[in-house]
Amino acid sequence: MQTDAVHVPTQPPRKRKRAVPASASSPAPSDPGISPANADPTEVIPSRADLFSRPRLSISRGPIFIPTAEGSEYCKTDLVAVNRIGFRYCPAGINPPGHVQPCRTIESNPTAYRVSWEDRSPSIKVTKDGLGLAGSIGFRSARCNAPVREGRWYMEVKILHGGGERLADESKREGAHVRLGWGRREAPLNGPVGLDGYSYGYRDKTGEKVTLSRPRQYGQPFNSGDVVGMYISLPPRRQPDPKDPHDPAHVKRERIPIDLKGQEMFEMLEYPQSKEMTSLMDYSAKSTSSVSVPSSKKTASGKIPERSGPISGGKPAQSSLRPLPILANSRIAFFVNGQSQGIAFDGLYDYLPLRQTDISRKGKEKKRTREGVKEHRENPFDDGTLGYYPFISLFNDACARLNPGPDFEFPPPPNIDALLDGTHALPDNPERVWRPICERYPEYMQEQWALDEHEEQDARAEVARIAANEKIEVEKQLLRAKKRQQAEERKRAKAEQAFQSDIQLMVHAPSPTLHPNNSAFGAPSPSPLRCSMAYDEVDPISRELSPLPSTTAENIQHNAGVHITNGQVMDQQHLYA
Repeated sequence: MQTDAVHVPTQPPRKRKRAVPASASSPAPSDPGISPANADPTEVIPSRADLFSRPRLSISRGPIFIPTAEGSEYCKTDLVAVNRIGFRYCPAGINPPGHVQPCRTIESNPTAYRVSWEDRSPSIKVTKDGLGLAGSIGFRSARCNAPVREGRWYMEVKILHGGGERLADESKREGAHVRLGWGRREAPLNGPVGLDGYSYGYRDKTGEKVTLSRPRQYGQPFNSGDVVGMYISLPPRRQPDPKDPHDPAHVKRERIPIDLKGQEMFEMLEYPQSKEMTSLMDYSAKSTSSVSVPSSKKTASGKIPERSGPISGGKPAQSSLRPLPILANSRIAFFVNGQSQGIAFDGLYDYLPLRQTDISRKGKEKKRTREGVKEHRENPFDDGTLGYYPFISLFNDACARLNPGPDFEFPPPPNIDALLDGTHALPDNPERVWRPICERYPEYMQEQWALDEHEEQDARAEVARIAANEKIEVEKQLLRAKKRQQAEERKRAKAEQAFQSDIQLMVHAPSPTLHPNNSAFGAPSPSPLRCSMAYDEVDPISRELSPLPSTTAENIQHNAGVHITNGQVMDQQHLYA
């Protein structure tokens, strides 16, 4: 019943708690820019019955481009799930009826090699073709939309605004800077490339190479207007050991389909940084079992020395740290306006996750059992997205534009490795041994769709296995019920047989005599009359009877209803007569 309008409460009413929505919310935190009215835009995809009413997309709806300024080509993106710390996303589409898996991997426009809409810092603004990038604050980074897992690949990046250059109306005294390089999934996006051991970078200001936040002399600086070529060479991908179920090279995906602002997305945990890689950032001259860590003491030139073997006087190696595998014959090199700067890095760290220890695996299996099916799980295997990505880092208002090929402003020689090794004497018509990175995107999508098909087959096999197990369990339950019924019937027949035997014994047994001492009236007891006539032993000398005890006489009179008068026994009938 509503309250009349004239009655005003003297105290403000207490706020009522909002009811929890019926659908489970995504474990990931909500986007920071979401309005309070829609505080939780991510929801787990509902049951399959509800999915058939949703449109089945082959291309993602997003993103929506919002220009940062009037007339600017650089935009921020809406209707897109930007990766956050610990979580990452990729577009998903509804599978048609008949599939076991509810969703599959789909593309987003433009369907070409470019910067990833999801895998970049929100501070990085982009152009609609995904090739132009612009910064706004301190170093923030973006990755492209397909990794390099093996082979030789090349691309170009043109510096539009960098090298410390300042705009006329810019108040930021540091100017604009660009760092370029290659990074893995574990490399953070809120810092520059080369911040840790998961990425390798090239600085515009000094021309230094940098990894683990340690700059080393490398090549020439580059500035606005320069074109930087990025080259990477990785060995063939290691195949998993079929006899080892815990080999990290096995491909397995852990992802949950969610609804994000009306768009289906796959949400998954990002690969965490390992303590072994984190320990490489320690400057306290501690040695590890995987790689030597340089001393924090600087040389006369003011630079930290290169890593060159174990450090004397350091603490013993930590046996708990796992070894860090190296990719053999792997290298990274850079070009500036077509001029090779030489090999920047070789012996890159393997991008596969480190093998879990038995203790860690058992602990996570227990936690997995407690969490349930719809909880995120840390993936100890390759999910098909691991590798080295082109990594672009922008400081302040720096701008850059990607050129994934196939046409380059400064094409490199057909055999870049031969040039780097100093053996570039080639025949007149040499065959190109590297590939433009634009060819990587369709290849990568084919790999993802093949994994989708593999997951669908595994899901069908799992459904068939569960159905077979349920059928066996039903048959066992029916067999147990049948055995219980047979046991009850045998028990019932036995009880009936015992009852019939008792009836037969009662029919053929002689009729009982109605006598107080008969067994039909209870256990036989000595006759009171017989007890009353029983005399004690007669003394052979006096030949006199021993007197009858008074208690015995009273018991006899009370129990048998008789009286003794002058040595004669009289019953009540004679007594009253």
